[in-house]
Amino acid sequence: MTGTDEETAGPENDGQQFDRLPATAAERVVPGRPSRAEVVEWWEERYGIPPETWDGHTFWEKGNGKLWAFAADVVSPIEIEGLGLRILRTRQEHWKPSTNAVQRFGREATENVVVLDDEEAVRFAAGDDQELPRWDGDWGYVIAAHEIAGDSEAPETPRATGEAGDVEPIGVGLYLHGELRSTVPKGRREDLG
Repeated sequence: MTGTDEETAGPENDGQQFDRLPATAAERVVPGRPSRAEVVEWWEERYGIPPETWDGHTFWEKGNGKLWAFAADVVSPIEIEGLGLRILRTRQEHWKPSTNAVQRFGREATENVVVLDDEEAVRFAAGDDQELPRWDGDWGYVIAAHEIAGDSEAPETPRATGEAGDVEPIGVGLYLHGELRSTVPKGRREDLG
């Protein structure tokens, strides 16, 4: 073996089973697999989602960088088809949250939430990209949201509670160079016009 081979030798990711994420990077045995602590920290730093949001959830990887949250615990590894909710894709330059995760946990977000008006929300849900030069937040993956009908003023903190005037996550957008790109999966696009 060369020096490089020795550095990467060790257990490999098995795409046919779910493996629990290690609690910390110090406990990592599969190269490239994120730790639970890194995932929780990423959601907090990128979207302001409080770490306690994930209390009671175990995190799992199946495939190359597809992470799942499960509101219970089972033995690891486990060879089953599905376990909880896919929340994140890692093992690429920029981690990408899933639409399901944003719709389920994005109500807790206070950062990188783009609140769309009615017309913008309709276009986003249809899968259309659109110019959005008014956004002055970070570039990259953002939570696209829409105000719940009933109040014309968007709340200062885009946290949703399900009441009129609150903000509800629609999905994941990619904001670059003044453009919001919809990443709504084709099978979940809606014609709300």
